[in-house]
Amino acid sequence: MKKLISTLSLLFIFGIVTVSAQCCKASTANKSSGTKVNCCENQKSNDVKVYYFHATRRCVTCQAVEAVSKKAIKEYYGDKVIFESINGEKAQNKKLVAKYKISGTALLVVNGDKIMNLTNDAFLNARNNPDKLKSKLKSTIDSMM
Repeated sequence: MKKLISTLSLLFIFGIVTVSAQCCKASTANKSSGTKVNCCENQKSNDVKVYYFHATRRCVTCQAVEAVSKKAIKEYYGDKVIFESINGEKAQNKKLVAKYKISGTALLVVNGDKIMNLTNDAFLNARNNPDKLKSKLKSTIDSMM
């Protein structure tokens, strides 16, 4: 119980829970293939990406979220699903941080304009129950493919 309370406290201390995402809904057609491309992502509508947003300084749980997520995605999907670890404090990432309205740490699964926020699951399970986080990632990604 103490570990759960500590984990939840960390979530609020770092301001993790505040993630809201929007994406433009416009799309363009690729004339050669007829595939619709989302204007925000410049990706085909069936491409799934997992973004892990973090700060420069990270706690052990933050590092575990990245490690478990990256390992699970590689294990289950190889190169079919892209995992990106993004330092939200770096200037080159500000556009992506603003796009998804990130304030703190966040784990998002994105496919076009569909966005699933797995931050709470990640921080509750990465260190003490990594298989549960891996399972949650798999079921979320499978439902978005």
